[in-house]
Amino acid sequence: MERPDFFTLNNGNKVKLPFTDKEYDNRIIKLRELMDKNNLDMIILTSMHNIAYYTGFIYCSFGRPYSCVVTKNRIVTISANIDASQPWRRSHCENLIYTDWKRDNFLKAITSICKKNEKHKNLGLEYDHITLEIRQKIGTAFPFSKFFDIAKDIMKLRMIKSNEEIEIIKNGARIADLGGEEIVKNIKDGNTELEISIPARDKMEREIAKTYPESEFMDTWVWFQSGINTDGAHNPKTNRKIMKGDILSLNVFPMISGYYTALERTLFFDHIDDDSLKTWEANIKVHKKGLELIKPGVKCSDICRELNGLFEELGYLQYRTFGYGHSFGILSHFYGREAGLELREDIDTVLEENMVISMEPMIMIPEGNRGAGGYREHDILVIGKDVVENITKFPLGPEYNIIK
Repeated sequence: MERPDFFTLNNGNKVKLPFTDKEYDNRIIKLRELMDKNNLDMIILTSMHNIAYYTGFIYCSFGRPYSCVVTKNRIVTISANIDASQPWRRSHCENLIYTDWKRDNFLKAITSICKKNEKHKNLGLEYDHITLEIRQKIGTAFPFSKFFDIAKDIMKLRMIKSNEEIEIIKNGARIADLGGEEIVKNIKDGNTELEISIPARDKMEREIAKTYPESEFMDTWVWFQSGINTDGAHNPKTNRKIMKGDILSLNVFPMISGYYTALERTLFFDHIDDDSLKTWEANIKVHKKGLELIKPGVKCSDICRELNGLFEELGYLQYRTFGYGHSFGILSHFYGREAGLELREDIDTVLEENMVISMEPMIMIPEGNRGAGGYREHDILVIGKDVVENITKFPLGPEYNIIK
């Protein structure tokens, strides 16, 4: 029996994606405008976030390569046979399945999209994602082509959100607030970080299902940290039992079709000492100042420098740990990032309408010092033409978040 290197299989029907056909069409139009501007004949996307952004399909690699090939008249996802027709059902485009029977069938599927005698002189790749091995193999498959890095240009396109994207981000922020409420309900003496987290994750997933019943449900997560475990913003939850007087860090992340939102708050269990209160209030002061500074026309680095000055004035700059905020969209803790829209000293991007960005200052006082722990607040802001909307509604500060 001769088994194919690749094939098509349209098993079932296309399902409802998180965005309209018009939304996906507009994204492809802008991508092809970028291709024309840079004289590119073809783009080969390999990252989860960009494939999801342009097609709706979020792949599960498990060590296998995936791609989306964009030419001037076609857009095709290349997926592994293990996924069958799921990539076709959940994408706004064609799909080609490669098999495992022979090595490099993935590349054969890509090259099959090119017409015979069709010259692809200039190809765009994501240099911030593609592995060295796949880059070398694509070079062998297209020996007469020149390759160009399009990662930063595509990132800039993703930084400006459409109205449909903003709607899904707003729903994510609303659902994050529900997850935060569920965490507070389960903060009890002797309860563990894990047990406090589980009901919040379940609450958010059920609300996502209620709001988007035809979507896939994956990747929603919670990091609830206590005591020394609050020192890192991305520390996983543990089985540590919380105790009265503990500093707590509430972090919930509902994921809707690859779209990330977050709620993060500092809390204390039962009571707080004076040194911790002073530190917490200093971080909140910086947070509130940051909310005031985020507006259209302001440069990211300028916001960062002003907040650094305030932290220095308050005596806590040496305890600051990372940037003051970042963009939202197709990203999570294992894929995606719009590094050009972060509130850091080295980012000079000017904020503009339909950007979505967080304000999230954090300071960390090491163990053995007064007020030890990690303090962090996090709000999401949608930048309009003349106004900025804070879509995070969960309360912050000692008045609300000393949990009795």
